[in-house]
Amino acid sequence: MSRIAALIATWFGSGYLPKAPGTWGSLAALPFAWVILNFFPGPYLLLVASGALLFVGVWASALHSQTLGSHDAGEIVVDEVVGQWIVLAIAPYSPLGWLAAFLLFRFFDVVKPWPISWIDKRVTGGWGIMLDDVVAGIFGGLTIALIVFVVGDF
Repeated sequence: MSRIAALIATWFGSGYLPKAPGTWGSLAALPFAWVILNFFPGPYLLLVASGALLFVGVWASALHSQTLGSHDAGEIVVDEVVGQWIVLAIAPYSPLGWLAAFLLFRFFDVVKPWPISWIDKRVTGGWGIMLDDVVAGIFGGLTIALIVFVVGDF
């Protein structure tokens, strides 16, 4: 089971790529999101997939962290996948929409405004690894929704 957990936690090895594994994990989320959005109707399935992957990610990241003996090791990027999918589900389905979704998620994930920073410091285990990125995804999604409300689709 630890190999399966490692595969999921590192999102098929993308977390092992050098420099900025979170960015690699966010980029690795994009093709999967594209498949979901192109072969299933509407963005709601991407939100459902995010929710399902959240629970799988809690298990995988907790087990992989335990195997490594470290909390939230950089190679664990399944949390970035979930957060990125949340923003993509809300973003306009266009190159500019996806670029904005990617940049906004990375911004909130790196800067960690409150309550993301609070969650990052206080919540432990698999939930702690996953939840700060879920909230970063929600912040990114709300920002995208505000932009779309003000300027329209892009």
